[in-house]
Amino acid sequence: MKRLFDIIVSTLILLPFSIFGIFFCLAILLESKGGIFYCQERIGKNGIPFKIFKFRTMKVNADKAGTLTVGMRDPRITRIGFFLRKFKLDEFPQFINVLIGQMSIVGPRPEVKEYVDLYSEEQRKVLAVKPGITDYASLEYFNENELLGSSENPRETYVKEIMPAKLELNKKYLANPTLIHDLKIMWKTFLKMVK
Repeated sequence: MKRLFDIIVSTLILLPFSIFGIFFCLAILLESKGGIFYCQERIGKNGIPFKIFKFRTMKVNADKAGTLTVGMRDPRITRIGFFLRKFKLDEFPQFINVLIGQMSIVGPRPEVKEYVDLYSEEQRKVLAVKPGITDYASLEYFNENELLGSSENPRETYVKEIMPAKLELNKKYLANPTLIHDLKIMWKTFLKMVK
């Protein structure tokens, strides 16, 4: 049932969004050299890696300076990238990952291997389900970039404070992964984006 729901909703979102997507693609290409999409390896269900799709919001090879984005004024972020990130529009290509079957609309956000390797056995339970585009942690840490941007040691802040807190929030979803629960989180995410 969840898989069918993911396919239907993703299709309904991608079809009308593709019109705006064309303008975003052109803006990305005109502003800086590189492709339209940024594909990064993340760890999915059962620890299997996959490539997550996002609109490219940074200059080419910006990830060589680190996988964490430290604030919305990170100099690696392009002007169109700033706009896309502010309204979370850079995440929309992930609905393609949902259609492929690598992700769900709602579920624990997929992490890079560097940080998954730091999970405890208890924390690795989040890998028992498909990762999602949104979850309770996404709502709670909607402005995560700003938190990291104000930190003297962004990586340490993420590993010791933000990541453990997000994984605790994931347990809340794992305790009741129902369609009604998904709709509730999706609605809260929509309201957060609008605000």
